Amino acid sequence: MKRFIFILGGARSGKSQYAVKLAKKFKKKVVFIATATATDKEMSKRIKLHRLSRPRHWKVIEEGKSLSPVLSGLDGKDSVVLIDCLGLLVSNLLADNLKDKEIEKKLKVVVIKLSKAKFTVILVSNEVGSGIVPDNPLARRFRDIVGFANQSLAKKADEVILMRAGIPIKIKGVPKHRNA
Repeated sequence: MKRFIFILGGARSGKSQYAVKLAKKFKKKVVFIATATATDKEMSKRIKLHRLSRPRHWKVIEEGKSLSPVLSGLDGKDSVVLIDCLGLLVSNLLADNLKDKEIEKKLKVVVIKLSKAKFTVILVSNEVGSGIVPDNPLARRFRDIVGFANQSLAKKADEVILMRAGIPIKIKGVPKHRNA
């Protein structure tokens, strides 16, 4: 059965680890879509650690800017698609100097594709509403874009999980799976 599970959390909240653990529990073919891009040595190291945390038999698609065509190319009814993470996708688009309306248009298409998907989706995103108002325009743009996208995705999701200090807090839906 198709499910849409949306996992939110702050930095180092355990959201990615939880998503990987949850995807394993489904015992189905997993397609992992990674949105991180290696822009410097430190980020390259983070990506390498994330790769090591995933099972080797998972199909991995690295796409940091255009999720829509990737989602269109997936067809497995008995697959789990894990996308990690929406915040990095938005960050990449901001780094490409896209205007807010262009980014929002891309994200709306992703929301539509996810709501029509014939596979289970686990989507990871940054929780951006619990902090202070950032002191610079770029950070405020990031917060606003991700915040509005999170609201749209949470409305469409069957289940929403908020990660706090490595602890999953279910804030929407009844899980159809055992605790991860």
